[in-house]
This record gives sequence, structure tokens and C-alpha cells, in this order.
Amino acid sequence: MAVTLSKDTRMEEIAAKVQTGERLSIEDGLYLYDTTDLLTIGQLADQVNKQKSGDNVYFIENMYINPTNVCEANCGFCGFKRKPGQEGAYTMHEEELLEYVEKRWNDNIQEFHIVGGHNVEVGFEYYLNTIRTLKKHYPQAAVKAYTAAEIEFFARISGLSMREVLQELMNAGLDTLPGGGAEILTERYRAKMSPEKASTYEWLEAHETAHNLGMKTHATMLYGSIDTFEERLIHMDRLRQLQDKTNGFMVFIPLAMQPRKLNAGWHQRTSPYDDMRTIAISRLMLDNFDHVKAYWINIGAQLTQMALTFGSDDIHGTLIEERISHSVGALTSQGLTRKELIHLIKAANKQPVERDTFYNRIKTY
Repeated sequence: MAVTLSKDTRMEEIAAKVQTGERLSIEDGLYLYDTTDLLTIGQLADQVNKQKSGDNVYFIENMYINPTNVCEANCGFCGFKRKPGQEGAYTMHEEELLEYVEKRWNDNIQEFHIVGGHNVEVGFEYYLNTIRTLKKHYPQAAVKAYTAAEIEFFARISGLSMREVLQELMNAGLDTLPGGGAEILTERYRAKMSPEKASTYEWLEAHETAHNLGMKTHATMLYGSIDTFEERLIHMDRLRQLQDKTNGFMVFIPLAMQPRKLNAGWHQRTSPYDDMRTIAISRLMLDNFDHVKAYWINIGAQLTQMALTFGSDDIHGTLIEERISHSVGALTSQGLTRKELIHLIKAANKQPVERDTFYNRIKTY
């Protein structure tokens, strides 16, 4: 019988499953969300994490770009979007995009991370040209661009299939999809929080199609609003089922909701307890994912350090200037330096590993 920090028989059964590599069920996950024994959950997640990554913790030097904030969707959690002509609405065209990047560029940047609004005022060609422009002027940087929800949007405005959209984007220089737009992959949640965006099926289809085209992608989960624990676990289960099929996901990123938008229907941030529990449960449930990321933008540097002993082996990157989480009240800085990231990892007694987009090592510190 596996050793746990408690005498709880059910926890011991779950621990035994973890140690023998048996997949946890949604019912197991519900128990882990219900129990007060957070330390044992963290201990088990840490064991799994060490089996996969040792003491290595990955980070990347990247630049965040939001080419447009004009959006047709009305997501209940978003403070970033603007309607056409609304004060603060913008759309970067080629010269503005290059000026934005030039001001923030350094030669250590490995990746452009690009997401934006679903802007019906520009055609699909605009989004293709954004990638072409960046690849032309910065061919050394990978382009991680456009969520699965954006892929579905491009298919609607262009009349192409999602496969054709992805093929066109890849021809323009797209390297990988970010994990955004997933929110919670249940239709009850999406009907309330993001009714105009891609459905659960369409989000999964976009990533499966990308995987079948040879692309590795990312997966997220936005938790802490109207979602239930069961819905979080259904979300994880749907991701691991697709991963069983394609092995195309590189990393899972649980994202804590940022609810400071004045007209939001909720005003409480996720608790540190919930953040650590969700990261640890993610590591235990997603047995076929190599990496679980602690997103410092949403949970802050101190909780990110804690997460490194609760199942996370990645802390994301420098970002340079993050806008979307900050538009709804993220309290963290908009970027961190490489030096700050390395210190954060070392202070948690872990080994900093600078990586590229695909988890190839650049340098170990």
C-alpha cells in the first residue's frame, strides 16, 4: 500500500493507483477536490512530476502580442475585447506590428505568443499576413498563434474547413497553437460564458486536426467562475482522451480566473488552496501529458514557487507585456526578466532550464 500523510483508506487507494500508474477516474478526482488532505495530493503530484521531469523547471523567453482587440464574441470573463469603433479599440497593421516588436525585441526571444479578438472587420488574410510579417523579419522565433476558437472563427469568415485554415496558417509560418479558448470544455459552461465561441467539439476538433497535420499544441483550462469541480475533471478527461489518440499536446496550463472586471458576476479570486489543489490534481489526472505549467501571470510568483512542489514543471516565460489577464485585473507585473525567472526557480530548490517552444533545452542554469 502506498504511503500517504493520512490514514484515509480512499486516499491510500488513490495513492496506490498513482504509484502503479493506473489512471485516475473522474470519481477519484472528485474525492481529491473534496478531501481536506491537500498535502498528500501535493505529495503524490510531486512524485509524478519528479518521475517525468526530475527537478527540472522549464521557462522560455517569449513575447506576447495581441494584434487586435476588436471582437465579435461576448465572453462573460473578458475585459480585453472592444467593439468596432469603441474607445480603446485597435488593430495593428504591418508597420504598427513591426514597431511594437522592435521596441520589445531582444535576441534571446524564442517565441511570439499571439492571440487576439475575433475581428470581423478584417479578413482571414490579415491573420495570415501577421504571421508572414513576423516570420519574414524574425525567422529565428517560433510563432505560437491563434487559439482553437480563433481557428473556428477563421473557418467561418473564410468559408474554409478548419483543416484548410490550419494548412494555410502553417504555410504562412505557424508553428503551434496556444491552448486558449478552451475555458471549460462542457456545453453548460460555454452556453453561459462564451456562447459565440467554438463549442467543446469544435475546440477539440481544431487541436486534433492540428495534431494530424503534424503540429504539437498546448491546452488550457480557465477555472474559478461558474465551473464545478466535476466540469473541471470532465475537461481534463476530454483532453487526456484526445491525447491518447494523437499525443499532440505538449503541456497543460490551468489558468485561474481573474474576476476584477466591474460588470463581472463574481468578484472573488480563486484561493491559493484551490490553485495548488487544481495544479496537483491536473498533474495526477493528466497522466499522458509530459508537462503541467504554473502560470505566474495569474497566481503570482510566490504561489508559482509553491506549485513547483505540487506537480508543475514549467512556469511559462518572460511574456514582455501581457494584456489579456491584466485587462480583467491580474495583480502581477506584465513581464519578468530571465534573471527573475531563474531566481524564482532556484529559490524553490529546482533546476532552471531555458527551453524553446517544443521543450528542447537551450541552457541549464
